[in-house]
Amino acid sequence: MQYTTLGATGVEVSTLCFGTMSFGGDADEKMSAKMFHRCREAGINFFDTANVYSQGRAEEILGKLIADCRDELVITSKVCSATGPGGNDRGLSRRHIFAQIDKSLARLGTDRLDVYFCHHYDPLTPLEETLAAMDVLVRQGKVLYVGVSNFAAWQAAKAAGIAEARSLPAPQVLQPMYSLAKRTAEIEILPYAADQGLGVISYSPLGGGLLTGKYGANRKDAAGRLVTNPSYVGRYALERYYEVAERFSDYANDTGVHPATLAVAWVKAHPAVTAPIIGARNTDQLEASLASADYEMTPEQYDQIADLTPPAPLATDRDEER
Repeated sequence: MQYTTLGATGVEVSTLCFGTMSFGGDADEKMSAKMFHRCREAGINFFDTANVYSQGRAEEILGKLIADCRDELVITSKVCSATGPGGNDRGLSRRHIFAQIDKSLARLGTDRLDVYFCHHYDPLTPLEETLAAMDVLVRQGKVLYVGVSNFAAWQAAKAAGIAEARSLPAPQVLQPMYSLAKRTAEIEILPYAADQGLGVISYSPLGGGLLTGKYGANRKDAAGRLVTNPSYVGRYALERYYEVAERFSDYANDTGVHPATLAVAWVKAHPAVTAPIIGARNTDQLEASLASADYEMTPEQYDQIADLTPPAPLATDRDEER
């Protein structure tokens, strides 16, 4: 396992992060423990969760697993998504953030989060209020660094500008979706992160399973999330995604490397990415992603894989000055 610093924080993290979305859901507590210990054995010290994963069970399970090694780990969680049916059970208001931080800390059995992510942009709450609330948590020591997930580059930049103007904690870590199939982050998010020295832990490097070799133009895994989970069905509804999966699967077969290993290694090779977030439902699935930790991808192979999909469009309509 290789290690790097998380943006400009000075915090050392493994170049793979394990995401616990499956804990308490697709993976029961016993399987979650097996995956956690396999990640630790492989050298991962970086774990991502959220208050809404399995209605809080993911945090609870992770909390039990980190009890004897908390100080060795970098732990992140998130706030914004709905935790109940009420209008105040969601968002980035001071009220919701203050209500959720103590619940997350209690479930995790820790006194602080290394990174606390705004899970989504909240158009109903001014960023000034959100960042002021985060400032209180930082001053209390409950949060060490602020992050933003699923923000557009302009939203992250707006937050940074407000933070600078008001001496509030600026986001230090971004968490965008990024894979060979979903390359929107290349347009502005990753260039912004590189320019500002921000950490990036991107999620879904396998495209929700699309790039695992189980999918193609006329092939789908009947038990996979892309078939059974409405959110993923909608996210990857277009046929062009399955055409990408077909080309990528053929390429992986020709190279003799598991598609999941190549897919994660390709994301990991982007210079702006600190650590892709890998996930799995069981240890068998986990192994192929873990293998990316030591996979040496050459610049030539990176370009070959990138050429399997159309490049992300430019941020402007002119490129002659690039």
